[in-house]
Amino acid sequence: MRSLLIDTSQNNMVVSIVEDNNILYKFEELIEKDMAAKILPIIRDGFRSVNFDINDIDKIFIVNGPGSFTGVRVGVTIAKTMAWSLKKYIIPISSLELMATTKTSKKYLVPLIDARRGNVFAGIYDRDLNIIKKDSLISLEELTSNLNEDYELISYDDIKNSLKPSLDILKIINKYKSDTGVNPHNLNPNYLKLTEAEENLGVH
Repeated sequence: MRSLLIDTSQNNMVVSIVEDNNILYKFEELIEKDMAAKILPIIRDGFRSVNFDINDIDKIFIVNGPGSFTGVRVGVTIAKTMAWSLKKYIIPISSLELMATTKTSKKYLVPLIDARRGNVFAGIYDRDLNIIKKDSLISLEELTSNLNEDYELISYDDIKNSLKPSLDILKIINKYKSDTGVNPHNLNPNYLKLTEAEENLGVH
């Protein structure tokens, strides 16, 4: 099975091409601006480096949030377009669950994304990626007040006592490789919160 994984949900952009249980290509880099302009050349270069045609891909794994509104939209739009044109299904994965593939000696992993105003997007997973607490928008103070030494905070952001993610691409793909996925027309971003414009308009 040949898979393409795309994550543009945060400034840490990830593109990976996997064949069976081997990572053939992995791009992971901090991209602070112009992500929409850079992602397609990076995907193209990935296919060229492994001598694959885009039609050789069997499954597309896309991180559909939470994270940056713009970043999530970029990745989801690209994945939907590719899947539609190739007649493939998409497997959506959580940005937080992908971060939770980080190796640690702690029993539980708590991936965090700064959502501003003292809030974070967060979930709690065990080392086998079982969900202990569903991804949600929560106050960082409220979340951390209930944690002990069994929990490892994981974040790309500057959050006190957090560990930088070290992604295990194979772990997340192996978890979902048997999933049939979703029709690209049915895939939507998982923002977990309203945009600032929607909040100002009082959208619920």
